[in-house]
Amino acid sequence: MEQTATSVTTDPETNGRSTRWRNWSGFWLLGLCNNFAYVVMLSAAHDILKKQSSENNTASASASLTVDFQSGNSSNSSRYDCNPVSTAAVLLADILPTLVIKLFAPFVVHKMPYGVRVLFCAVMAATSFLLVSFSSAVLMSILGVIFASVSSGLGELSFLSLTVFFSRDVLGGWGSGTGGAGVAGAFIYSGLTQVGVSPQITLLIMLVVPVAMLISYFFLLDPPPSVPQWRSRETEYAAVGSEEDEQLIDGSEEEEKSTTEERTTRPLTFTEKLHVIRGLLKFVFPLGLVYFAEYFINQGLMELLYFPDFFLSHAEQYRWYQTLYQVGVLVSRSSLCCVKIRKVWALSLLQVRNRQRGQIRGGKSEGAKQREFAMAAASVGDSLGIALAGLAAFPVHRYFCSL
Repeated sequence: MEQTATSVTTDPETNGRSTRWRNWSGFWLLGLCNNFAYVVMLSAAHDILKKQSSENNTASASASLTVDFQSGNSSNSSRYDCNPVSTAAVLLADILPTLVIKLFAPFVVHKMPYGVRVLFCAVMAATSFLLVSFSSAVLMSILGVIFASVSSGLGELSFLSLTVFFSRDVLGGWGSGTGGAGVAGAFIYSGLTQVGVSPQITLLIMLVVPVAMLISYFFLLDPPPSVPQWRSRETEYAAVGSEEDEQLIDGSEEEEKSTTEERTTRPLTFTEKLHVIRGLLKFVFPLGLVYFAEYFINQGLMELLYFPDFFLSHAEQYRWYQTLYQVGVLVSRSSLCCVKIRKVWALSLLQVRNRQRGQIRGGKSEGAKQREFAMAAASVGDSLGIALAGLAAFPVHRYFCSL
């Protein structure tokens, strides 16, 4: 009897730990799968633009370019071995659709159930890999990049909103997973192409990633009943448990936690959403500044960093630059599990990559509906900074390539 009682009392605790681990792992995989296509397109940016350069040459010039590519030299006269177009063009195709989604979707996306969103994101990601893999022109490749951007943008907005239904530690899993996507995407693309696998076959292999996203969401996560899986929620909103009864607008983290579920008879009004956005500006601007500096260097200037006497070609050097950069991203994003930094402006000054959204917590209980909307709206900061970085990179690219 004593053993039975002990077993009964420990089972709920064991089940709770198992559920938390499943959800943390699920969000880690969702973060990895969601950002995978986005990262791969950035890693393939040099190859995409190189294809354009090759197609614009005559047969003899194309043969010369092939020799130059293998030897690590360019057919142009610039000391920087420039592509005709900056890799920022791929960056803009990869981020502008995401920016548009993040600007407007938070106001209407609640009409689409989470299950439908995830299916849509997986289809868009798979389509992007197919388009870029079988493209016969750079415009078709750019279209594939745009599909990857739509998948990543809607997915990020949706999964960040979804975290309010779970324990707060899933944010750490999501942040670490997005960092893992950088390393996995860049390393797999660079590694397979390095050993002789064509970019086309490499991209086709990556079709397993959208499938993994569906498995992670529908089979690994253990969502509460309040998650609107297949029906949109228009009239009722159930807040999650006491651990999540914190608002995303204030800055304190040690407020009293509500022990009751709060319900409201209506969704947020447009005015209420604008009020939430106003409170998020102190997070959005530092986040945008960090990403501007980061991507201006990463996509605007890094392609110009070329060592002609090295054993790797220019395209190969670019791919491995991206891989090493993504390793740093993984380390810094995983740091959310160990440390929280409230002074996010300091990260902008230091140009340190971190998942500031993970720091956006605290406040007295205003309701889970504000938290869900705020998690979606706050994500616009990084996309805005990245888009501005892409625009700023064009004149810089032209200047250096004219030297």
